[in-house]
Amino acid sequence: MQLRLPASIAEAQRCLAEGAVPIGGATLVWAAWQRDGFPEQALSLRNLPEANVVGSEELGGAVLLHRVDATVPEVLHRAAAGVGTGAVRRTATVGGNIVGSTLRCLLPAALVLDARATVLEPDGVSETDLTELLAKRHLLLALRWRTPLVSGHRKVEGEAGGPPPLVVAAAAHADGDGPGELRVAVRDGYEVLSETTPLAPDADHALHALERTDLGALPAPAREHVREVVTDVLARAGARP
Repeated sequence: MQLRLPASIAEAQRCLAEGAVPIGGATLVWAAWQRDGFPEQALSLRNLPEANVVGSEELGGAVLLHRVDATVPEVLHRAAAGVGTGAVRRTATVGGNIVGSTLRCLLPAALVLDARATVLEPDGVSETDLTELLAKRHLLLALRWRTPLVSGHRKVEGEAGGPPPLVVAAAAHADGDGPGELRVAVRDGYEVLSETTPLAPDADHALHALERTDLGALPAPAREHVREVVTDVLARAGARP
C-alpha cells in the first residue's frame, strides 16, 4: 500500500481522483484492511495545513484528538478529551471520529455548535452541513462554527462491553437583538438526537420545550442528565455580563 501525504489542496484532489482511500488516523480502518485486504493507495491529510488548524471557531479534520485543547469551545474540548484512552487520542483524528466512526463521540458537540463542514472532493472544496457530511461520507477538511455564549458536555460512564455511553452536549448562542437559542444534542446508544429551542434564563421553560421534542422520549435517566447539563449551561449563560 502506498501512503500519500499531500501538502496542498490541489495535490490532495489529485490523490482522490487517482483512487486514494482516506485513512484518517487509521484507528478504525486498519483491522478491516488486515481482514479484507489493503487498498493500493491511502490518503492522509496530516501534512495539509488546512486540515490541521486548531482555532476558536475552526478545527481541522486531520487534527489528532489529543491536540483539541481549550482554544475551542468547552463542549468540543471535553468531547475530544473523553474519547478512548490517551493512546487512542494521540492517533485518532477529528474527521475519522465524526465521519469514519459509528460512535461519533464529537458529533453531539459539533451539532450544538451548529458547525458547518468544509469538505474536499476530487473536483474542489465546498461547504456543507453535518447531515450531508455524514450521509455522503465526505472527506472532512475542517469544521467551522460560531462562538457560543456558553457550552457544556457530559459523558456518562458506560458498562464494559455494553452500548456506547450516553453523551449530552448543550450550547447557548446569542442572536443579535433576538433571544438567541439553546441547542442540545444527545447520543443515546448509536443514535444522536439534536434539538433547538429559544434561549431563556428560566431552565424549567427550556426543559419543558425540549420535553415536547424527540428528547422527551429518552429514558428517565437520560432526561435527568439533559436537565442537569441544560440547567448548568443556562445558569452560566445568565451570569455572563
